[in-house]
Amino acid sequence: MNRIVPCLCFLVCLLGAHSGAQAQALLPAQPLDHIVAIADDSVILQSELDAAVANVLQQYRANPQQLPPRDVLERQVLESLVMMRLQVQRAKDTGIRVSDSDIDQAVQRVAENNKMTVDQLRASLASQHMGYEDFRDHIRDQILVQRLQQRVVQGQSNVSDSEIDIFLASNSLKSGQVHLQHILIGLPNGADASQIAAARAKADEVKAKIDAGMDFTTAAIQYSSAQDALQGGDLGWRGYDEVPEAFANLVEGMKPGDVSQPLRGPSGFHIVKLVDKRTEGKQVVTEYHARHILIKVSELTNSADAKKRIEDIRHRIVDGHEDFAALAKKDSQDPNTASAGGDMGWFPIDQYGSSVANVVATLKDGEISQPFESDLGWHILQLEGTRQQDRSKEMKRDQAREVIRNRKAEQAYEDFLRQVRSEAYIEIRLPGAESKSEAEKPAP
Repeated sequence: MNRIVPCLCFLVCLLGAHSGAQAQALLPAQPLDHIVAIADDSVILQSELDAAVANVLQQYRANPQQLPPRDVLERQVLESLVMMRLQVQRAKDTGIRVSDSDIDQAVQRVAENNKMTVDQLRASLASQHMGYEDFRDHIRDQILVQRLQQRVVQGQSNVSDSEIDIFLASNSLKSGQVHLQHILIGLPNGADASQIAAARAKADEVKAKIDAGMDFTTAAIQYSSAQDALQGGDLGWRGYDEVPEAFANLVEGMKPGDVSQPLRGPSGFHIVKLVDKRTEGKQVVTEYHARHILIKVSELTNSADAKKRIEDIRHRIVDGHEDFAALAKKDSQDPNTASAGGDMGWFPIDQYGSSVANVVATLKDGEISQPFESDLGWHILQLEGTRQQDRSKEMKRDQAREVIRNRKAEQAYEDFLRQVRSEAYIEIRLPGAESKSEAEKPAP
């Protein structure tokens, strides 16, 4: 699912979706603004589209060859603006709201992720002619859409054990890590055929020198035009899902020490070396076996009263030598464990939250904790024992479950967006791309 994007430059890129003097300051003066799209009750102006396109071009200024022709790019950006307006409106129509404090927290996270204070973030936006209120409006829209997504996919992405079994049997889940180095023979923007041929010839020459015995790191330092050239082109250890898509299938069939043939990519020709690979070892975790007694805090029992009751129960066990399990059956207000004498079974340290984790980690076998408070109320806990448990299979199934769930959620939301678009009134007035909503077209 989408998240609030922590990258400042990407957020700035999207701010073209809002009109205003700040966005227009990036553009040449225009004699007259006009509507380029209508999406239900919302309109999108040419100035908004131009600002959004200008920001996309700025984002891809180092690799403009990755972008389609201008007219195609304009249609793509306009479609994104239309769909954002429709999602925001649908979120509002279904009662989703975003408070100012929600926005404040999101802005704070963006600033922290960019190693800034909020004041520094505002100054950075201003230096790029972006209004802070426009930025906050965009954050609000992103949160609205995020919450709409969560509402739409809730309950539609359940995963059965049989689905996990089938997925694991297909060997679609890649595990392990690879250590890579690479050399980039770069191409200039808009390279012509002769420049491409020259770069290919140079890449072939470098590969021949490596085959003849030249150290790969030395070759990277001498010939690579990548930013990591002085580090020998070292990409470090990465999970297979983190390997650049252009390398992924190639690397999977390589052995440690293998060096690939030159591979054409968006920025030039790459030569890749697989330094090493490693499979995921056993995922051994410490598990705890414990019992607990809970006295809930409620409208009838305040925190102080709940604490006093749990202190009395602990006194009866520690000083009165009463049986922990018997008192748990009698007095504990946890419906899941009381009938079992407070038995929580075997669990990893984080299963019951930080309150339990912080306590259980300090106990010795047989020891009874001091009373402690959680979101539910006041507890005491007795540690029965610890063990080291291989949870590799469980963790692999959890990973598979998450992959399947994400795929289902993505498909569910795509289906929802198609429905939203088909039900909306959409009129595109962009020259060369004029169209009306399906609802407005005459029947065949």
